[in-house]
Amino acid sequence: MTTENGSYIRFERVWKSFGDQLVLQDVNFDVRAGETVAVLGRSGVGKSVTLKHILGFLKPDEGKVEVAGRNVAQMTEAELTEMRRHVTMVFQSGALFDSLTAGENVAYPLRERALREAAFGGEDAIEAQVDQLLSLVDLSEARDLMPSDLSTGMKRAVAIARALAAHPEAILYDEPTTMVDPLMAQTVGDLILKLKRQRGLTSIVVTHDMRLARKLADRVVFLIEGRVAFFGPTREMKDSPEPVIQDFIELDEISLLHSPGPSPNNLNNP
Repeated sequence: MTTENGSYIRFERVWKSFGDQLVLQDVNFDVRAGETVAVLGRSGVGKSVTLKHILGFLKPDEGKVEVAGRNVAQMTEAELTEMRRHVTMVFQSGALFDSLTAGENVAYPLRERALREAAFGGEDAIEAQVDQLLSLVDLSEARDLMPSDLSTGMKRAVAIARALAAHPEAILYDEPTTMVDPLMAQTVGDLILKLKRQRGLTSIVVTHDMRLARKLADRVVFLIEGRVAFFGPTREMKDSPEPVIQDFIELDEISLLHSPGPSPNNLNNP
């Protein structure tokens, strides 16, 4: 479901403070169905706070956040739970269950769905879907490994497979390439791009990685001190008069000059 203008997620004049700290200032942007929007900016400017508003973990002090045409702040707990089945999040840490194998982590939302829907299918159907999803993220061989045996990149890939297991309409990625080396960041970015092309899901990618934003985003929201300093197509960022945005672009160009060559698509490197 989308709103009349084709938006699946929409922020309208959103303000948010924590005590005396103003985190979001009159934030306006939307994400169209099937679109990928990157939320860029320095650390602490409110990027992850925007994701928490979408999922209803936070409520705006002013303004509203809509998902599929509904005001998130006005949803009941039952309605929020149902919405979160359609909008899933891939956390920085992966947030895997430590006591479950990679395959069992992916199976978890499938088993939850089987309990809710008698017609969903039995254990054989669940196991087949787990195989399919792990293959999609190039981690079939990691099915029986525990999270402690996985590299940071592998954990993120398993977390993405688990998010996909919920059959979502939208996925929110919180800093998917942070705390990994440049080659692993490229591999994780390639994986998200592959899913974008194959599944056509609505996506928001919170990041400070300009290269990732260029690769994935149809449009970019650039936050400076909690306000939207730029919102538009990625290619138009170069025309922004904001010094911080120009600094991001310049640093990205410098990193490209010193970047290694193409890496093999291998999520197993720690």
